Amino acid sequence: MRRVLILGGTAEARELGDLLAGTEGLEVTTSLAGRTPAPRLPAGQARVGGFGGPEGLAEWLRERRTGAVVDATHPFAEAISRHAVDAARAAGIPLLALRRPGWSAGEGDRWHWADTVVEAAALLPALGRRPFLTTGRRDLAAFADLPLRFLARSVAPPPPPLPAHCRVLLDRGPFSLDAERALLREHRIDVLVTKDSGGTATAPKLTAAREAALPVLIVRRPQAPPGVPTVTTPAAAAHWLRTL
Repeated sequence: MRRVLILGGTAEARELGDLLAGTEGLEVTTSLAGRTPAPRLPAGQARVGGFGGPEGLAEWLRERRTGAVVDATHPFAEAISRHAVDAARAAGIPLLALRRPGWSAGEGDRWHWADTVVEAAALLPALGRRPFLTTGRRDLAAFADLPLRFLARSVAPPPPPLPAHCRVLLDRGPFSLDAERALLREHRIDVLVTKDSGGTATAPKLTAAREAALPVLIVRRPQAPPGVPTVTTPAAAAHWLRTL
C-alpha cells in the first residue's frame, strides 16, 4: 500500500482526491488547515488541523510511511508550502506542487498590480471610494485605517481590526456572473480588490468589473518555492502519483 498526503483546501485538491479514490494499492489522506467552517471534504481519508511546523509534518510523514506529498494548497498559502518543502526533504520523499494558473487580463480590463496586500491598501485611495474587497478575511486589517466605504466578502467572519465603514458578506463560491453584476450595482462599487488566485469559481467578478469599466487592484502571487516540480491540473498530478 502506497500512502500519499495531499495538502488541500482547494477545489483542485478535492478533484485530485476524487481522481485517486479507489485506486488499487493507493491510500490517500487530504489535510485541511481547519480555518474554514464546514469545509468541503474530499474523497478518501481527511485530517483537519496543523502539523506543528515542518518538523511535525516530517515526523507525521515518517510515522505513516508516506511515499509522496502533493501541495495543492491555495497559491497564497506561503507558510505551508515552505513547510512542505522542508518536511519532504527531511523525510526523503518526493513533493509535487499543484497550482491552478493565474488570471490574465483581457481587452477592456483596467488592472493594477500590487506585490502585497499592504501595498494594495496604499494604492487603493487613488482608485476608488467604494471598494469591494475579496482578498480573504485575514487581510482586512491592512485596510482598517482607510476612510473608504468597504464591501468585503469572506467565507467566515473576519477577525478585527476592520475598516470603520465595512459591510461583510459571508458567502462561498462559485459565484455566477449575473450575481456579481447585481452585487456591484447594488453596492455602487467603484473598484475591485482581489488576489491573483486563479481558477473559475471567483473569476466572474473580474468579468463584471470589466463590463462596468471598473479598475481592479490585484495582489500578485508569491513566488513558489524553488526546485519543486509543478503541474496545473489535478489530472496531471494524478498521473505523476501513479507513475512514481
